[in-house]
Amino acid sequence: MEIIAGFLIALAIGATGVGAGSITAPILILFFGMSAPNAVTTSLVFSTIVKLFATPIYLSRGHVNFRVLAYIAGGGLPAVIIGSILLNHLDKNGLTRPILIIVGIVVLISAMGTFCRSISPTGIVGTPVHPGWLPVVFAPIGFEVGFSSAGAGALGTVALMRFTTLHPSEIVGTDLAFGLLLSIFAGGIHVMATGVPWPVLLKLLAGGIPAVLIGTQLVKVLEPRKMRLALCVWLIYIGGQLSWRAIQTPTAAPPAARTTSR
Repeated sequence: MEIIAGFLIALAIGATGVGAGSITAPILILFFGMSAPNAVTTSLVFSTIVKLFATPIYLSRGHVNFRVLAYIAGGGLPAVIIGSILLNHLDKNGLTRPILIIVGIVVLISAMGTFCRSISPTGIVGTPVHPGWLPVVFAPIGFEVGFSSAGAGALGTVALMRFTTLHPSEIVGTDLAFGLLLSIFAGGIHVMATGVPWPVLLKLLAGGIPAVLIGTQLVKVLEPRKMRLALCVWLIYIGGQLSWRAIQTPTAAPPAARTTSR
């Protein structure tokens, strides 16, 4: 099952640039019973390796705008480091509910935003800002990726459409490169702190590596808008399920007070 999941996730990443953290961590939590912190680590490492295969293809096509990438990385990279360090300094036993809430809300917001863009004839109406503001816009995305692994693809795509004049192909390529940089830094910090659940990761990669290469070629024959639309419907369902599970998950009880016997 992990191989099939890795294949489908990576196919979406290669074709649309969306799905690494928004799909991987939720699926690991909901369908494979992985703890939230381990799911974040696995998602970040999986995202890094898969995007290492996809990003050079977009680079070779000239679809990565390095000027914009430098600006957004300037805000995203420091923030992703802060988010990753913060997560690893908190009590792991009490993190399941907060991570479920954060990932669920981020997936819902990003999926609904992308869905609205996909069904709108005009898409998102862009209001380009001065490049100096891009680090400020992308810093919260970086922080959120470091804390929960979700959002770089979906939120980054929407932000690039909203605040830059990049063409659609450049948006996908630039966002993939941005997500790769975030995953490398955040994944490295998480791996040093918690290690990697190798059995699950290797199965995901067995399906994911060939799928991401297929996905990068699908954009030539399939309409990305329709693929994103189908993906967003799935993400809205996943985000809703995560949010519902967060509501049902009890808050971790505080450590028992020490009692003195006489």
